[in-house]
Amino acid sequence: MSDALSYLGVPLSRPRVGFFELTSCEGCQLQILNNEATLLDFLNLVTIVNFREGMSERSDDYEIAFVEGSVSREDEIVRLREIREKARVLVALGSCACFGGVNRLKNRFGDLAWVKKEVYGDFAIETRDVQPLEDFVTVDLKIYGCPVKKEEVERIVTNLVVGKAVRLPEYPVCMECKANENICLFELGEPCLGPVTRAGCDAWCTGNRRGCWGCRGPAEVANIKELEKIMTRHGFSREVLIDRLECFGGFASCLDTLTGKKKKAGRNKA
Repeated sequence: MSDALSYLGVPLSRPRVGFFELTSCEGCQLQILNNEATLLDFLNLVTIVNFREGMSERSDDYEIAFVEGSVSREDEIVRLREIREKARVLVALGSCACFGGVNRLKNRFGDLAWVKKEVYGDFAIETRDVQPLEDFVTVDLKIYGCPVKKEEVERIVTNLVVGKAVRLPEYPVCMECKANENICLFELGEPCLGPVTRAGCDAWCTGNRRGCWGCRGPAEVANIKELEKIMTRHGFSREVLIDRLECFGGFASCLDTLTGKKKKAGRNKA
């Protein structure tokens, strides 16, 4: 790969990039490595200096930090703040980093001691309520999804390198579904959060006849009350709606309105 990088004839530098993980399955990082067709082009855009899944060499001299995973332990708060201090740009990579993700489901029980006992028995384990990165540090950019869409990551990284604005879709997945000429899954008897979930995945799940679970969080205007009417009209209970809205954590504020619960305050940001 050449070190020379240019855009419209203007020389560009390859920013130093690090990938990091907190509590997660590391599937979002794996998505980037899995994109063999364009992986070399992607690697030519940046200089990766820290990426545990893809290389053994490590350096803390990075400009852009991609952080996957949610915060579920006290030591992760310390590590996250150290990463934030070193990085010029911090990117929350995936639903866990953006919202808490599926890890956040344990918070719904409201009794951490009970959860630890049920899951781990008498084995001592350090854990805490799950929170997204932005509860502790300033997040400059979010890349949504569980896992992230690798084509979207490449587009966003390209924009960062060439200095273009990063624009995320404000409209819901339903628009992508219609553009792809998919049959509405409600008509096939499948519940779906497509009407209220932020687009950008190219209707990944719904295009494969799987109802949306809202991993990208709410669209700019998410009418949850109207979605509840749609769900009821198609024979789905309120509990089914709440289960889907709770799954990835992105609809926490919407759930507060729907269920009357109050959102817990986060920690101070560093």
